Amino acid sequence: MSSSALIDATLLANGSIDFNVSGVVDQFWRLTVDGLAYGSIYALVAVGYTLVYGVLRLINFAHSEIFMVGMFGQYVGLMVLGFGPSGNVYSQGIALTVVYLIVAMLFGMAVAGGAAVGLERVAYRPLRKRGAKPLIFLITAIGMSFVLQEFVHYVLPKVWPGLGGTNAQQPIMLVRQSEQFQIFGASVTNVTLVIILSALVLALVTEMLINRTKFGRGIRAVAQDPDTATLMGVSRERVIMLTFLIGGVLAGAAALLYTLKVPNGIIYSGGFILGIKAFSAAVLGGIGNLRGALLGGLLLGLAEMYGQILFGTEWRDVVAFVLLVAVLMFRPTGILGESLGRARV
Repeated sequence: MSSSALIDATLLANGSIDFNVSGVVDQFWRLTVDGLAYGSIYALVAVGYTLVYGVLRLINFAHSEIFMVGMFGQYVGLMVLGFGPSGNVYSQGIALTVVYLIVAMLFGMAVAGGAAVGLERVAYRPLRKRGAKPLIFLITAIGMSFVLQEFVHYVLPKVWPGLGGTNAQQPIMLVRQSEQFQIFGASVTNVTLVIILSALVLALVTEMLINRTKFGRGIRAVAQDPDTATLMGVSRERVIMLTFLIGGVLAGAAALLYTLKVPNGIIYSGGFILGIKAFSAAVLGGIGNLRGALLGGLLLGLAEMYGQILFGTEWRDVVAFVLLVAVLMFRPTGILGESLGRARV
């Protein structure tokens, strides 16, 4: 027996892996609804990765921390509005709750967008001016990821007591989950609807911005041929700055959607795993392709949900990355595989 087969047999004997096919069949629609909710969040974050890669050919690994900063931004926004950590759900009525959620999202988008632009100016722009090699950009991105994490971990609590630190923030909950309707017996809650619809609207607006506006043409021109685009009057630096801003704004929006789904997820390391999954979603769909980021995020969310029932909850993250490897083995460019510079209008 080969070593891999022996390992598989040992895992099965110890009960580490379950092939609960009947569980997936029985819970298919519930898993699908949850998978689409998580996948929508991955997709929004993945758009940030795919935009920056499309323009700069840079994998911005610090983007996961931009998402994390956005979570803290919307948390601060709620505190400014007068809300504090509470074990109970605030009851403000539907209209006021929607207003507060919009304001909190705007806070998160502003903080994440500002952090993304600051990251580009402080870390990446000096490297571009010096003509640094791609490997230097990659190392810098990884380094800035840890800088942002440790800032929230150690520095932020000293600047603003009660924020950051080792433990997750105590949730501020504005929305009580309630069932709106069922799909083949699967409950669809108000939170799930908000997450999926908000993500789809934001993704659609972003694609229209890229494909149907003058600014979008500038992005695609720089992505395809930056030197020629500059000669034609396109400001490359302005395009790069606004590209980081768009990615950061979407990450900030995703931050609120994520904390609606996982209220206790606001922690200095809260963006790390989710960021890797969002990057995987971008690669899965086709890095540099906006529609690919959306498709990859949704597929990744579904694969996670099905996989955790089929193999066991502890294998949820493994299933997502195995799916990525499997797709790339047969289609290295991703499912759609069309770069931003060659995207059709």
